Parts: sequence; structure tokens; C-alpha cells
Amino acid sequence: MIRNQKGFTLIELLIVVAIIGIIAAIAIPNLLNAIDRGKQKRTMADLRSIATATEAYAVDYNFYPKSMSDTSNAPGTISPVYIKQVPLNDGWGFVIQWDTDAGGTTYTVQSYAKDGTVDAVTGPRTDFEDDIIFVDGSFVAWPEGAQT
Repeated sequence: MIRNQKGFTLIELLIVVAIIGIIAAIAIPNLLNAIDRGKQKRTMADLRSIATATEAYAVDYNFYPKSMSDTSNAPGTISPVYIKQVPLNDGWGFVIQWDTDAGGTTYTVQSYAKDGTVDAVTGPRTDFEDDIIFVDGSFVAWPEGAQT
């Protein structure tokens, strides 16, 4: 008598699990890369917004805000007149650095990026841990190319 059994054998189940594991091993690094790239783009947009508000302030007062050290000083200076709400943190949760000199002649808006430490290397960068720096109207360190 032949029994009519329905179901999967152990080998079939192991093959399916192995295939799912291979797909996950390929997809997860790409997903993490996409998440970090999104944080980079958000941070660049936030830095550009702070810089635009700083430039608008300078149009009215003929100098940039004086003696700033980070975005926690921004409310009352450029906010809410020049920017509704100043982004305080970058995409990775670190405080955005917004530095101006005592004379109000120059400004720097900087994110320490994924690692949260100062790198201060200029030019196009290819690592998520490299700083993103905006100085006096343009990026001097920015993400470009394949990120690792």
C-alpha cells in the first residue's frame, strides 16, 4: 500500500533556507549602504539649509553671525527669521558644527559623519566616516563615488 504523503523533505527545506541565506547575504550590505547614503544626503541638505540661512542673515547685517560654535546657538540668531527650524543633528545623530569667527567674516557648517570624529580632509571623499564640510558658500569636503 502506497501512502499519499504531502509535504517537503528535509533536503528541500535545507535548500530553501540556504537560498534565503544567500539572498540575505547579498541584500543586507546593499540595504545598509543605501541607509547610510540617505543619511549623507539628508545631512548635506541640512548643511546647505543652515548655510543659506547664514547667507541671508549676512545680507541683512553685512556680516555672518559672530562667534558661533554649533547649531544649539542658532535659535534666536538665524531661527525663526531665516530658517524656520535649524537642524541640530546630522543624519547619524551627532550635533552639526556651525562655526563663525568673532568678526563675522567667515563661517563653516560641518558634520563629523558616521564615526562622529574630526577628519577635516578636503575634496571628494569615498567613505561614510569622512566629514562633510560646507565653508563660505560651497562644500570643501563631500561624499562622492563608491562608499564603503
